[in-house]
Amino acid sequence: MNPITIIIIYFTIIIGPMITMASTNLMLMWVGLEMSLLAIIPLLINKKNPRSTEAATKYFITQATASMILLLSIVLNFKQTGMWMFQQQTNNILINIMLIALSMKLGLAPFHYWLPEVTQGIPLHIGLILLTWQKIAPLSIMFQTYQLFHPVIIMTLAISSIFMGAWGGLNQTQTRKIMAYSSIAHMGWMLAILPYNPNLTLLNLIIYILLTVSMFMALMINSSMTISSISLTWNKTPVILTMTSMLLLSLGGLPPLTGFLPKWAIISELLKNNCTTMATLMAMMALLNLFFYTRLIYSTSLTMFPTNNNSKMISYYETYKFNLIFPTLTVLSTLTLPLAPQLIT
Repeated sequence: MNPITIIIIYFTIIIGPMITMASTNLMLMWVGLEMSLLAIIPLLINKKNPRSTEAATKYFITQATASMILLLSIVLNFKQTGMWMFQQQTNNILINIMLIALSMKLGLAPFHYWLPEVTQGIPLHIGLILLTWQKIAPLSIMFQTYQLFHPVIIMTLAISSIFMGAWGGLNQTQTRKIMAYSSIAHMGWMLAILPYNPNLTLLNLIIYILLTVSMFMALMINSSMTISSISLTWNKTPVILTMTSMLLLSLGGLPPLTGFLPKWAIISELLKNNCTTMATLMAMMALLNLFFYTRLIYSTSLTMFPTNNNSKMISYYETYKFNLIFPTLTVLSTLTLPLAPQLIT
């Protein structure tokens, strides 16, 4: 692809969510969403193979449908109130229509089926953009309008997303699909606390992006697409495998790692608001997530898959040039729990 074209595409992807975050006008927010949607399509089909074409088609159809539904709610709201922002007097049906559209864009259950398939069909670095930067714009709209949403609907979407993210990742062997189901579960945690303490949603988003970027960097170093391919890195780059194991435990929310911080804060806040049942269900689903992350570590570092190639049993080191970004992100993703009092208060 032409370098100038790549620069324009990435600039549009960056500027789109920034327009959405900086706007108070619903039409401008929609424009920002469309900019990031249309800019990422060429990146999805950059590799000429049927899987990437299928992923790009699924992504475009789903996101275009969500954009159409969102635009419908925006136009009907303008027709009712004469304003380009949702108000307290806005019809509840329009609010729910907007919530459905944003849920489709975020990949929240039960609108999540496109996310694992699309992530599986694209390269790792594009999957990283899809699971981090592309989530910011819809979440910013939710953050600005959360007071208008019905708490029961929000909680239903949240617990179903956490449930599907936990159960869906149990039988996966592809690392990209595992990260996609992890994203669905994390989005559910962010949504669960949004009606009670939106600042904790921001904290969870920051830690989620930190963990996801670190994990994708670890996978990209050896182009690890499957669990079995990760298991073959122990004799080449054991340091990378150790960091990957720490990141997986942090993603699962195991104390005393960084990933435990948002789960601890969210469950505490839910208990303060008398949502005991919700907090209990979320904690149980978090154990399922931790189970398949732990199983992933076991299968990659403590066992070897059957093979006829004996050279895989020989320990040899590949010369890998460490940059400072990956170790720094790994430390931030695993060892920042002592900062909890400053971050939560």
